[in-house]
Amino acid sequence: MTSGRADEADVVVVGAGPGGSSTAYHLASAGLNVTLLEKTRFPREKVCGDGLTPRAVRSLIEMGIDTTPAQPATSTQPATSTQPATSTQPAPATSAGEAGPGSAPGGWARNRGLRIIGGTVRLELPWPELASYPDYGLVRPRLDFDELLAQTAVKAGARLCQETTVTGPIRDERTHRVVGVTARTADGVREYRAPLVVAADGNSARLANALGISRREDRPLGVAVRRYYRSPRTHDDFLESHLELWEGKPRASRLLPGYGWIFGMGDGTSNVGLGILNTTPAFGNTDYRDLLRRWLGGLPPEWGFGEDNALGTIRGAALPMGFNRKPHYSDGMLLVGDAAGAVNPFNGEGIAYAMETGALAAEFVAQALARPDGPGRERVLADYPAALGQRYGGYYTLGRIFVQLIGNPSVMRVATRYGLGRPTLMRFALKIMANLTDPRGGDALDRLINAMTRLAPAA
Repeated sequence: MTSGRADEADVVVVGAGPGGSSTAYHLASAGLNVTLLEKTRFPREKVCGDGLTPRAVRSLIEMGIDTTPAQPATSTQPATSTQPATSTQPAPATSAGEAGPGSAPGGWARNRGLRIIGGTVRLELPWPELASYPDYGLVRPRLDFDELLAQTAVKAGARLCQETTVTGPIRDERTHRVVGVTARTADGVREYRAPLVVAADGNSARLANALGISRREDRPLGVAVRRYYRSPRTHDDFLESHLELWEGKPRASRLLPGYGWIFGMGDGTSNVGLGILNTTPAFGNTDYRDLLRRWLGGLPPEWGFGEDNALGTIRGAALPMGFNRKPHYSDGMLLVGDAAGAVNPFNGEGIAYAMETGALAAEFVAQALARPDGPGRERVLADYPAALGQRYGGYYTLGRIFVQLIGNPSVMRVATRYGLGRPTLMRFALKIMANLTDPRGGDALDRLINAMTRLAPAA
């Protein structure tokens, strides 16, 4: 639509993470001239668990990305229902070697469900079989996952500018609308102009802050830390979640705050980390890196989560949850992904919601730009926050209640002790925590969860 100088486009998207690249892909596929700005150069790391639920896989499929693993993962655990946590044993490594994250052939490690460890119980829950989502999840390091998404957007027609650090919005002097951004590049300061800007700049949300859109203190916030280790558990085809973090031997040592994960990368390594919520009393006054080391020190040594097998440093990041930044549209700028506080409060998942909000923002932008500049265009854009609220609002409200409850150690102990041994209850928990239900039809659990989200007030 727009022609002229190279720094002009129909839309400028700031940030080439999953949210920004998804936005750029869908906009370019709609025939729009899109400039995608990334402050670093690929490949680059991001702090993440690297696990993708079926919800995220669906978004990858919608972008035409082949998720077939070159070498299928082999199971290290029998798919039984309920066993003592102490019975979890890894299979021997086949080729751990000196491989680093992301070196697996084909890049994808497929998983078939979630394993929950808590109390004396170990429960394996396969991903539900649904019409709306695939029945498998994936693991892939952000080191090359984000680059894959960005290049998919480029193939669709987007223009990617790397090593371009956006410093602020450009406002029209007459209307005060955002009409572009300024950025530092290798060639100096440059302007990138467009009728609309999409802010996908992560939890820093610098563009939103520049417009006075601040983080809401009444919404949940998490902190996660993670590290890669060479480990014989690399080919585990279940994502593993630990609801209790023990400093040493389980039930014979100190219980630490937070929850942990172990995700096999399929390349000789595992991504191991923990998260803690601001509803937990220990939030803000805890050394999270030391907390991770203490938890790992209590796990079986044969799993390989010691310093000798560590790859890189322990890295951490904030998890902005439950729409903790609003409004999602203001004066020509839309927020997506972490910049919109779109991380799922139930499970800390951000990639799926970054990609989904990016696709939704692209839909509204394309419809808006099909209209002349004026009130009609603005009506379309002003409906974007309402669409986000309709899709996620009730669910995120339930998530906020959930994190308040589990922030109480007594509630968490009771839930772990009496809930994990009830398979039907845990299947319900998996569906609601991973947000995996069929919106039409579905089983009784789907209908119950969907009714709960409809009745809950919007976030």
